[in-house]
This record gives sequence, structure tokens and C-alpha cells, in this order.
Amino acid sequence: MDVMDTIKEQIESNDILLYMKGTPQAPQCGFSAKTVQSLMACGERFAYVNILENSDVRENLKVYSNWPTFPQLYVKGELVGGCDIVLEMYESGELKALVKKAAESASES
Repeated sequence: MDVMDTIKEQIESNDILLYMKGTPQAPQCGFSAKTVQSLMACGERFAYVNILENSDVRENLKVYSNWPTFPQLYVKGELVGGCDIVLEMYESGELKALVKKAAESASES
């Protein structure tokens, strides 16, 4: 499986997926830390990929998503955005509604 297939499979098999630097318990950049805090505050489980551990995914995800920076949040296979967008959505209440809906549909499957 090539790296683009791996990325596609990761996104398709996880309803809420965050590509980040580090882990939720130990983020390796401020943007990843802020994004994780917002997601965790929504109270739903999410998957993550530490892009620092896989340079192929890190470089090819930028091509796959046409989004140059990290973190990148995907919900139900769609790119939501990076840190600024996630924070805005969290503050407006949109993020909680989005991840709650994704988590509910995942539990019904």
C-alpha cells in the first residue's frame, strides 16, 4: 500500500481523526496542543496520527489535503481545517455539535 492509500484508509476508517505533532497527552507544538484541548473539551473519543513519527505521511498529507500546515482535523472523511478553524468552531459551539454527531453516527454503525 502506498502512502496516499494509507492516508485515505486512515481518514475513511476514523470518524474523527487528528493529524498532529506529538500525541494528545504530549503535543509537540502549540497549535497541536490548542487543537487537542478543543477536541478533548467536546467529550468525544478521537483518533490521531503523530506526523512526527512518519515523514512520508507528513509530506504526502499536504498534497492529499491541499492544506500546508498541521494539525489537520478530519471528521467523517472531510477536512475541517487546522488550529485556527478548530478554535473558532469550538468557541462558537460548532465543533462540539460536529464531533458529537460524528461520534453518534459511529456508535450506530
